[in-house]
Amino acid sequence: MALRAGLLGVGMMGRHHARVLREIDGVDLVAIADPGGDPHGVAGDLEVLPGIDALIDAGIDIAVVAVPTRFHEDAALKLAAAGVHTLVEKPIAHSLQAGQRMVDAFRDAGLVGAVGHIERFNPALQELRRRIEAGELGAVYQVVTRRQGPFPARIADVGVAKDLASHDVDLTAWVVQSDYDVVFAQTAFKSGREHEDMITITGRTTSGVIVNNIVNWLSPMKERVTIVTGEKGAFVADTSTGDLTFYANGTIPLEWESVSTFRGVSEGDVTRYAFAKREPLRVEHEAFRDAVLGQQTDVVTMEQGQRTLAVVEAALESAQSGGSVRP
Repeated sequence: MALRAGLLGVGMMGRHHARVLREIDGVDLVAIADPGGDPHGVAGDLEVLPGIDALIDAGIDIAVVAVPTRFHEDAALKLAAAGVHTLVEKPIAHSLQAGQRMVDAFRDAGLVGAVGHIERFNPALQELRRRIEAGELGAVYQVVTRRQGPFPARIADVGVAKDLASHDVDLTAWVVQSDYDVVFAQTAFKSGREHEDMITITGRTTSGVIVNNIVNWLSPMKERVTIVTGEKGAFVADTSTGDLTFYANGTIPLEWESVSTFRGVSEGDVTRYAFAKREPLRVEHEAFRDAVLGQQTDVVTMEQGQRTLAVVEAALESAQSGGSVRP
C-alpha cells in the first residue's frame, strides 16, 4: 500500500518535490497546499488547498514542507499532532527554540521528522563518504567548502548563513562523522539587505578536523566545491556536476634538493572516478520513505538539522562578537 503524501508549498523548491513525489515507488502524491496558489503549474489534477489544516484533512501519511523558513514550525507542529511523518526543507526553523520544539514534538509522537539537507545525497559526496569510510584517505586533516554564486531572488527571510552555509555545515559534519566543536566567523552585508550575504566559517570538529566554509551570494561565478585533505591525499567533490577526483599523495622521492628535506607530501596520481549519478532529491525522498517504513537510512533527522542550525547560529554570534564560539 503506497504512502499518501501531502506537499505544503509549490514554489521554486516545492515544484521539484512535487515531481519527485510523483516519480518514486511506494508514494502517492494526493494533496497539495499553498496559500499563494500554483505559480509553476505543478498541481495537475489536484486541487490547490489553502493551507496546512486542509492538507492534514486530506488524510496523509507523510508530508513535505517547502514554505519559507519562518512558517516551518507552525506547519511541523500541526503535522506532528496529526501523526504525519514530515520532511521539512532546510534550515529546520527560524530559531533554535522553534527547532527544538519541532524535534521534541516528532520524538514524543514517535514519528519520523527529517530535514532536507540535500547535499548529503549528492552523488559526489556519497561516493566521497564511502571512500573515506573505506580508509582510502587515511586520517582526515581538513575540510574546505566553497559555495559561491549570485543572489537568488527567492530568498527573503534569512541570510546566506542559514540558507546556504547550513548545507556546508551539515555535509562537513556528515562527511567526517564528527560535529563542529568550535567556530569563528566573519560576515559582510554588501547588497543592502538586513541579512548577511557573505560568511566565512573557520572551525574544528570534535575529532580534530580543521574546517573552513566560504559562502556568499556576491559572486558572478557559481561554485560548489568540497575539498577533503588527509593522510593519503585529497578528494575534490564538485557538487554542481557530481564529479569526484582524488589527488594522491605520491610516494616518489623528490630530487629537487631545496624541497626534498620536507618529507611530507609529493604529487601523485590524479583519479577521476566514474559512478552512478542519481538525482539527489530523489535519493533524499527514497531515504525519507524508507525511514518511515522502519528501515535504517541516511535521512537527516530533525536532531541533526537542529545541530546544524546551532552551529550556524554560533557562527553568526561569533561574527557579531569577534570571538570564537562553541555551538
